Amino acid sequence: MQGSANLNIMVKAARAAGRSLVKDFREVENLQVSQKGAGDFVSKADLSAEAIIREQLMDARPTYGWLAEESGEVEGKDPTRRWIVDPLDGTTNFLHGMPHWAVSIALEHKGEIVSAVVYDPAKDEMYFAEKGQGCWLNDRTRLRVSGRSRMIESVFATGVPFAGGKYLPACLQDLAALMPECAGVRRWGAASLDLAYVAAGRYEGYWERGLKSWDIAAGILLVREAGGFVEPIRGGQNIVEDGHLICGNTDIFPSFAKTIRARD
Repeated sequence: MQGSANLNIMVKAARAAGRSLVKDFREVENLQVSQKGAGDFVSKADLSAEAIIREQLMDARPTYGWLAEESGEVEGKDPTRRWIVDPLDGTTNFLHGMPHWAVSIALEHKGEIVSAVVYDPAKDEMYFAEKGQGCWLNDRTRLRVSGRSRMIESVFATGVPFAGGKYLPACLQDLAALMPECAGVRRWGAASLDLAYVAAGRYEGYWERGLKSWDIAAGILLVREAGGFVEPIRGGQNIVEDGHLICGNTDIFPSFAKTIRARD
């Protein structure tokens, strides 16, 4: 796929950040790590990757706004456009030496995500999408959501809140209702990749509460451009701002959503 100038900038920035992260991942035991809160870590690798992305994106588009996990929000001269960035989604995996983490970059225009990149450097998988142009993997493969139509054959993903998080009771209730009906539930600890895997047909669906904008902005567009549904768990919510979402392929989504929403 031949992407737009903005998408090409995003892919280049994601690859540059990915190279830096892979280098640090090889020396993960030597990283200096600070603890921001229970289970919420920040590393030098994380901060370095964000600096690389910010330099490349803002040099190319200096008038755009910026929202990122570590540096927060900066309003741009162009109020209609902003970058939404997670330089290292899956930090805990990264710090424990588990090769499942990603760089996530989205471009928002007038409140809508129009371009998205999720890059998994450990596996060299680059997922990207632009509104109306489909979802792609590594320039060669156009992605479609799974074609499975039976819950009992379906695999789902979620995030289980850590350290007694406020959404833990709801999550446990969800699992108790869903697991008897399906082929399995995975908890891999990187929301952007969970969404990318739904887009790629590896999961039939994904749900989670309490996510941040930078966790999900890019992944939402991937799923939609791959033909899937993405909705708030509860009606009236704004997915990107509120962070409560459910998504899935077209056949499974109604049954899946009904199961999750039954107690919400």
